[in-house]
Amino acid sequence: MCYYINMKDFGNKLKAIRAEKNLSQQQVADGIGVTRAAYSNYEQGLREPDLDTFKKICLLLATSADYFLDISME
Repeated sequence: MCYYINMKDFGNKLKAIRAEKNLSQQQVADGIGVTRAAYSNYEQGLREPDLDTFKKICLLLATSADYFLDISME
């Protein structure tokens, strides 16, 4: 079985959580160690973060990877 991440959904969730926490794209980019342009591409679904950067995003935004990846054990 093959799985894939819908990057548009990932980007929409990322943007919503960032806005909910009242953070700018620049603040998140600085917090995870990427440029604002790179981070913007994540939100737009044009680029996906590597595993290390994804972990940093989850930690910075205090959000589980399961949420971003639509994983449910139910």
